[in-house]
Amino acid sequence: MRYLLRKFGILLFTLWVAATLNFILPRLVPGDPIGAMIAKYQGKLDTNAIEALKVAYGLNDQGSLLTQYFGYLGDLLRGDFGRSIVQFPTPVIDIVKQAAPWTIGLVGVCTVLAFFIGSAFGLYSAWRRGTPLADALPPIALFLNSMPYFWFALILLYVLAFRNSIFPLGGALAPFVKTGTSEWWRSLLLHAVLPALTIIVTSAGGWLITMRNNVMGVMSEDYIAFARAKGLSEGRLLRRYVLRNALLPSFTAFGMALGFVVGGSILTETVFSYPGLGLQLYNAVTGLDYPLMQALFLFIAAAVLIANFIVDLLYASLDPRVRDGKAE
Repeated sequence: MRYLLRKFGILLFTLWVAATLNFILPRLVPGDPIGAMIAKYQGKLDTNAIEALKVAYGLNDQGSLLTQYFGYLGDLLRGDFGRSIVQFPTPVIDIVKQAAPWTIGLVGVCTVLAFFIGSAFGLYSAWRRGTPLADALPPIALFLNSMPYFWFALILLYVLAFRNSIFPLGGALAPFVKTGTSEWWRSLLLHAVLPALTIIVTSAGGWLITMRNNVMGVMSEDYIAFARAKGLSEGRLLRRYVLRNALLPSFTAFGMALGFVVGGSILTETVFSYPGLGLQLYNAVTGLDYPLMQALFLFIAAAVLIANFIVDLLYASLDPRVRDGKAE
């Protein structure tokens, strides 16, 4: 219990630090959202419109920096992240709510699939090393992992969508399709196939190499030789000793990967015009949409921290030494 309370305290502290940095950093950048909008409209905004925008963005009477900070924390607790510049006057939280299901449904599921597929092949490659297939997997995985995923996405888009019209060129749904119907589900899956293939194929290679190295490291331990000397079957040895200990080092990286799901797969979503958080972040950066950028960066930081906290809980349940403080 002491271990979990300490980890939870660290989580709350780091969340506060992330929120504080998210408050400070935009204020160190020259300019403000109003200046960006004036530049966007090339000075066509009159004085009344500028004053109205200052009221909308809370820049009319800011008060002291400390007052702004506590007001900012209060807005965060209420879920108020301001209004978007590019999609003015839409609240930022509405944009996030609209884009988040697409990103979590695509990038989240594909990240989990890539982890399990890559780890399974990595386990096979290490356990059956010396066989042709097992020895061929690592170089293939290295090639896939080093391949730029936006380049692979463009190849899939050109071959399977542009040249052969097997899959749609972009987007997430066909227009004028009624929600919840079989045609809606078919359109949803067809639009998700190419982005999903891009993420899974280019990510699984890294998990394969990681798992293979972990398994080979575990298999060289003395307790594995002792278990074999006791006459344990290969299946029991694999399940009880090798797999459990080889998975532990991968959980931290997996937790980080799940945390970054909130940021979306920016280039993949941009290539396929998939309406997730990655595409929204790209549009926010290119359009100097400071409120949206600030909210998305905070969500990414919070997701990574929470994912790592969950990984710590899994560590505590899988390895009792962590709870006792002997393996930290």
